[in-house]
Amino acid sequence: MEIKKTSLYQLHQNSNAKFVEFAGYEMPIQYDRGIIEEHKFTRKYSGVFDVSHMGQLFIYGDENLTKDLEKIFPVDLKNLELNSSKYSFLMNNEAGIYDDLIITKIEGGFIIILNAACKDNDHKILSKLLSNKYDMSLDESRSLIAIQGPKSVQILNNTIKGVKNLNFMTGNWFLYKEKKIFITRSGYTGEDGFEISIENHLVEDFTKELLEKGAKLIGLGARDTLRLEAGLCLYGHELDINKTPIEANLKWAISKQRIENSYFIASDVIKNQIKEGVKKTRVGIKPEGRIIAREKTKIFNENDLLIGEVTSGTFGPSVNGPIAMGYVEQEFSKKDTKVFLEVRGKKHPANICGLPFYKKSYVKGVS
Repeated sequence: MEIKKTSLYQLHQNSNAKFVEFAGYEMPIQYDRGIIEEHKFTRKYSGVFDVSHMGQLFIYGDENLTKDLEKIFPVDLKNLELNSSKYSFLMNNEAGIYDDLIITKIEGGFIIILNAACKDNDHKILSKLLSNKYDMSLDESRSLIAIQGPKSVQILNNTIKGVKNLNFMTGNWFLYKEKKIFITRSGYTGEDGFEISIENHLVEDFTKELLEKGAKLIGLGARDTLRLEAGLCLYGHELDINKTPIEANLKWAISKQRIENSYFIASDVIKNQIKEGVKKTRVGIKPEGRIIAREKTKIFNENDLLIGEVTSGTFGPSVNGPIAMGYVEQEFSKKDTKVFLEVRGKKHPANICGLPFYKKSYVKGVS
């Protein structure tokens, strides 16, 4: 199968990107400065990420669309304000997660941002669940970029006037070269930032304008270390078909009103897990030394019993030390519980800790 390239591929190449294949796309993992410097630059200034490999699913329909989507997603869409976004999940009947996603209410319908590796399957599942009743398409004619970091609002507002007035998890249509672009104040780094949906033929010029104003291109490597410091889940690591939102410690993303009063896929499972508890749960892990525990590292208790597994682990540049997330048996999930991580045949001490490792800097609003 041919590897796909985003519309920014040439710009990445001209910027000396190192590429990797990711979800069927050739994507930049880092540039000349390296992952740690890119990470620090995003935290201090402003980084631009090409996330065009992700799926932009547009669904249009009447009020019945909202009702039908509420039978699928555990989120309150009926009371969601226009141009507001919510984090949610597409689940199977056992509450296993097909994908985690962002759904935004727009005039006449919704935009759903899907993970790259899941988007085609998600589209099929949703088409079947909605019985092909609505106008729904994965729009390949649009790119998606994210600008993240404390200087992002200033840089983006110099290009697109008015974006500084957006609140976190809200968006709107703006004009760029007389074409409509959709911008939301959101991201996945723990920093203030924005995601921009823009036509493919405009994205290179638009990105260059952001770079000329002081932002820098950042690869997927730093995107991963940034999200891990912020305690955010990555599909295929913290989330998959064998894990539920409650096990993943994401109950906050499920509408309380929906749990109490209405049906959605796997609602009985979710209600039962909230009531009865779960056997395993997602936690933060802080190694005591400098050892880095990567994905699939086994976690043991003080009695040398296997109690879980690491799902993501790295060196956190902003916290200057190794960090990890994983799943452990519920009884060992309390903060400050001593655990041991088996790396290269040797067990290293660590402690269960709260999330995030790095405090988020999201902006709730600008007057």
